[in-house]
Amino acid sequence: AKVFRENSDKINCFDFSPNGETVISSSDDDSIVLYDCQEGKPKRTLYSKKYGVDLIRYTHAANTVVYSSNKIDDTIRYLSLHDNKYIRYFPGHSKRVVALSMSPVDDTFISGSLDKTIRLWDLRSPNCQGLMHLQGKPVCSFDPEGLIFAAGVNSEMVKLYDLRSFDKGPFATFKMQYDLTCEWTGLKFSNDGKLILISTNGSFIRLIDAFKGVVMHTFGGYANSKAVTLEASFTPDSQFIMIGSEDGKIHVWNGESGIKVAAFWLPTIDD
Repeated sequence: AKVFRENSDKINCFDFSPNGETVISSSDDDSIVLYDCQEGKPKRTLYSKKYGVDLIRYTHAANTVVYSSNKIDDTIRYLSLHDNKYIRYFPGHSKRVVALSMSPVDDTFISGSLDKTIRLWDLRSPNCQGLMHLQGKPVCSFDPEGLIFAAGVNSEMVKLYDLRSFDKGPFATFKMQYDLTCEWTGLKFSNDGKLILISTNGSFIRLIDAFKGVVMHTFGGYANSKAVTLEASFTPDSQFIMIGSEDGKIHVWNGESGIKVAAFWLPTIDD
């Protein structure tokens, strides 16, 4: 593995472009760094000095991203990377945005905030297209077909909404056992749409059945004593779950059996 030291402060977020050719990062040093995955090199650095940059997501249009800010206000910004100009602002949230998910099929995206709301947006309009008030901090994500989205609320329940009729409320609600030691920090569907992965700032992650809502496995045994927001991910074939840890080790589990199949440090090549 290659090590990049482009940042002078904490890296907040990574996202791969839809074609997999580039990856983009956001950092507390207010930089947005674009990496070329084929060359394995940093390609460009842009700055968001005024507003800061927290969560960042590629849209379907080439060379454009949406990102949440961590300075001045909690507006989401739509940026053209090509000429480093804003295309549109999406004002509405009154506290920090903690979840941002782009629809896999169109120009819709959703955001969740500490103001206890989830907002639905369309890239073509600055006006919020839908608003949900919740009883706590939300995490949210689209399913792989872009037909439904899941909201994790207050670190204890998952609600599923149909995008075409979300104003009627969730069509399914799954209640989990509340854990006092940590809170949910992320939620993701597997690529086959059958599983939902819940990340926490504790030392475990949960895998649930996306249709029945039952907890299939709880994965633990990795280091996270400082309550860091560690991001867990599925492999593209939906078979394995991976997470990093505070000591830099990567842990891998088989999603079906729940057995840990590997824990390793990446060998690194320093340029």
